Amino acid sequence: MENPSHPEEKKARLRNSPLAKLSPSTNRLKGRRIEDLEQGFIDHLEFSLAKDRYSATSRDYFKAASLMARDHLVERWIHTQQAYYRNDAKRVYYLSMEFLMGRTLGNSLLNLGMYENAYRAMDELGFDLEELREIEPDAALGNGGLGRLAACFMDSLATLELPAYGYGIRYEYGIFSQKIVDGQQLEAPDNWLRYGNPWEIQRPEYIYPVKFFGEVREYRDEKGILRYDWTNTDDVIALAYDTPVPGFRNNTVNTLRLWSARAAEEFDLEYFNHGDYERAVADQIDSETISKILYPPDNFQLGKELRLKQEYFLVSATLQDIIRRYKSTHPDFNAFPGKVAIQLNDTHPALAIPELMRLLVDNEGMEWERAWDICTGVFAYTNHTVLPEALERWNVETMQRLLPRHLMIIYEINHRFLEDVKERFPADLERLRRMSLVEEDGEKRVRMANLAIVGSHSVNGVAELHTEILKREIFSDFHNIWPEKFNNKTNGITPRRWLMLCNWELASLISQRIGEGWRTDLYELKKLIPLADDPVFQQEWRQVKQNNKERLARYIREQCGVEVNPQSIFDCQVKRFHEYKRQLMNLLYVITLYNRIKANTQQNLTPRTVIFAGKSAPGYAMAKRIIHLINLAAEVINRDPEVRDLLKVVFLPDYSVTLAQKIIPAADLSEQISTAGMEASGTGNMKFALNGALTIGTLDGANIEIMEEVGKENIFIFGLTAEEARRLRQSGYDPYQYYNNNPELKQALDMISRGYFSPADPTLFHPILRQVLDHGDEFMVLVDYAAYLECQENVSAAFRDPVSWTRKSILNAANMGKFSSDRTIRQYAEEIWKVKPVSIKLPGVGNQ
Repeated sequence: MENPSHPEEKKARLRNSPLAKLSPSTNRLKGRRIEDLEQGFIDHLEFSLAKDRYSATSRDYFKAASLMARDHLVERWIHTQQAYYRNDAKRVYYLSMEFLMGRTLGNSLLNLGMYENAYRAMDELGFDLEELREIEPDAALGNGGLGRLAACFMDSLATLELPAYGYGIRYEYGIFSQKIVDGQQLEAPDNWLRYGNPWEIQRPEYIYPVKFFGEVREYRDEKGILRYDWTNTDDVIALAYDTPVPGFRNNTVNTLRLWSARAAEEFDLEYFNHGDYERAVADQIDSETISKILYPPDNFQLGKELRLKQEYFLVSATLQDIIRRYKSTHPDFNAFPGKVAIQLNDTHPALAIPELMRLLVDNEGMEWERAWDICTGVFAYTNHTVLPEALERWNVETMQRLLPRHLMIIYEINHRFLEDVKERFPADLERLRRMSLVEEDGEKRVRMANLAIVGSHSVNGVAELHTEILKREIFSDFHNIWPEKFNNKTNGITPRRWLMLCNWELASLISQRIGEGWRTDLYELKKLIPLADDPVFQQEWRQVKQNNKERLARYIREQCGVEVNPQSIFDCQVKRFHEYKRQLMNLLYVITLYNRIKANTQQNLTPRTVIFAGKSAPGYAMAKRIIHLINLAAEVINRDPEVRDLLKVVFLPDYSVTLAQKIIPAADLSEQISTAGMEASGTGNMKFALNGALTIGTLDGANIEIMEEVGKENIFIFGLTAEEARRLRQSGYDPYQYYNNNPELKQALDMISRGYFSPADPTLFHPILRQVLDHGDEFMVLVDYAAYLECQENVSAAFRDPVSWTRKSILNAANMGKFSSDRTIRQYAEEIWKVKPVSIKLPGVGNQ
């Protein structure tokens, strides 16, 4: 019998297969040498997956490559956790309902410093690493900027060697898979776990009960102190799944722990024995629904209830886990605020505040005042938007049924807080009404943002303008009381994924000219500034962009069947669909440009390819109508022979992190055109600029700070400011005035009204017209339309001068240092969390 562990015999068995294409190699670090990676791949294919060259599928090859890479994470992972315990380090716990991680294989190899050797190893075995990476599904545990920011933060936390854990939910179905059928968005389940996840490790030793419903019993303990017992509850079990998150070229590997819901009792044999098979497993189905899908529809009561269950499920399991970890090395809670920092990523995890109070007061027997001091000492809250849907408010009746003890605790927090407010402002009842944690107007609801502010020691916005709006408008009452709580932490992105991984050609060009220091210190890109006027460097920069555009053009042809002109402006608006992001205004410009081409009135026309991508929430009817209109307009424009290559419109379906990594490196123009004062920050604007795209945008979110960094002459700004928009909104305006006074705007809207793009149903898009004409144009599309067109004319003129355009492109990338998530996380660590790095050393291994 052959010895299956002997490398030579194994290779001999695989002769004449792709796996046998091995050649001698010498390389640097043991375990990372090309032959070691090849051997790891072969071992996992055979012993972990039980496959050979006759039975293995392409997915098996991807899994073998992933497990090979994971091997190099595990030792570092274990040493990282040991070091945190050994150093009794203060840890950061980042709670988020979303983690939009994307694919893991490429990112892990990149951060491990193994990408090139892995590529060569796969090549020698007869595989293309890029093709294997394409097999991996996106871990689509998020919908947009909130989840992607959390993913960037996890990368930076590990890169900066900060002791940190991410906590979220292991949704079985992530954000839906978007199909475009007859121009309309259709949602299909995104079963990303269908074939398993090679990166996660189930931790059955870490399970916690999470309670729902029940009743609260009052009693007095042996000291006569009033206590509360939450009894007769329906329990769900939270089961941990861990994913390693490596830092860049260091030995730190942090943990992303995701909770999966399991039934406390999976099978009721009594029902089964009596023939009621469905009821026998009903509890299991009901319990596991909690972690089944990201963002259940909340336009009906059961959907809202499930969403509240998800939020509590996350915070309850996480806090039990945090306390378990803390108590393993500490006899009491005296050091808890000095060892634990919990960041609430928006209002979704705000139930953590009453939950920690419950655990400390009810379970640990702590008196209220001490528990509250601990609570406010550990929690910090990040607000991500000023839009009402993100400032969650939960129906009191629903919370009373689901979480009766927590509602009692919230009432007690509110009572004590309002007593303090009354002392400061004795006769101001209106202020009390505004600041109360419970909204009393009409349906009683708990204001989760107010709860998060009262229960945290820090409240931050995510861009300078956004933070000022929070302080001046949204939370001005709270800022008056606690100005020291409020601070700004402008968002950032990780340059590892958003330049090194997605745009390797540009990353290589930059490193050849200025070295590799920018990978961990993005301010190093300022060394590109002197090269912005270098003709040779400009030509190399343009060539990289052109190569990326040609790759994207091929992808568009394959996915959409549309031939686009790679010499045209690639004008990209790719983001979640929402009316305030104003994809509609972009489309109105497209229709206007189409009309100009048809009328032959456009002088010096610059060819343009307008690329849309993004998903609408399933229940957001207006955003879905806009997607439908874009697709039907694209059909008309793209097949019109008069337009030729001068204008093409493309909607790329099923937007994801992976699709963004294809689009962003190819973009010439980045559309950041939200209504001023409504976009908290945005991070797409940063990703595009880092890859050399120029921004057309309003003075909103981080656009303002990007303009300050790159210079007004290197960005295209238009439209109302946030203050001007606020004043106009207060004074009111007549949309028909803009409609009647602008012939091109009127023509575009009339075409939609007459059914030019929907001849089979001319009234199909009348709801869109009513929204902008009859219902007040809340997002000021018509107000900013003329300024937007004028700005787009400036864009076209600038693009016709390739030397000047390239210079602007280089200067945009060169001045993106501020927008690294490393900078953002360093600020959180120093100013909010007060945590220190812990350097990880591996015994007997070359440390990076």
